[in-house]
Amino acid sequence: MSTPNEQDRPPGANGAPAEEGADVQAALQAAEARALESRDLYMRALAEMENIRKRASRDVEQAHKYAVDRFANDLIGVKDSLELGLLAAGDPQTLRAGTEATLKLLAKAFEKNGLTEIDPLGQQFNPEQHEAMAMQPSAEHVPDSVTQVIQKGYALNGRLLRPARVIVAKAP
Repeated sequence: MSTPNEQDRPPGANGAPAEEGADVQAALQAAEARALESRDLYMRALAEMENIRKRASRDVEQAHKYAVDRFANDLIGVKDSLELGLLAAGDPQTLRAGTEATLKLLAKAFEKNGLTEIDPLGQQFNPEQHEAMAMQPSAEHVPDSVTQVIQKGYALNGRLLRPARVIVAKAP
């Protein structure tokens, strides 16, 4: 049992309470050091996340701005071909050959960039890809099949850009 005088003594008078105080002080300093280190790591992670967010935002902005860059470069050759065709428009055969070459260039540019043509002539009518302009009685075509394509449709990488406009057969 301790006497009242022992409890009233300042720490360090007999050695034991001073050691406990030193241990607590050391533990406190170690905890403060870990807290500062954790705060530093948190601040660095926060800054890195902000940099990633800004970089991603900038990349998305650039992607939107230059999304058609490759396609535009392919179309420049088509325009050049059309201009040359206009300059050489004297002979109908030359004009036709130039127009066919230009159409091939355009088809190649479409293909390179994932733009596909929808030409459903003779196929079953599909309302997801075709727009029926009229129904026409026909004994020679299967009902609900496409008998005539008024305007071809187009899809970009599998997504419909414009449906094909068609005339659909119906039973006579």
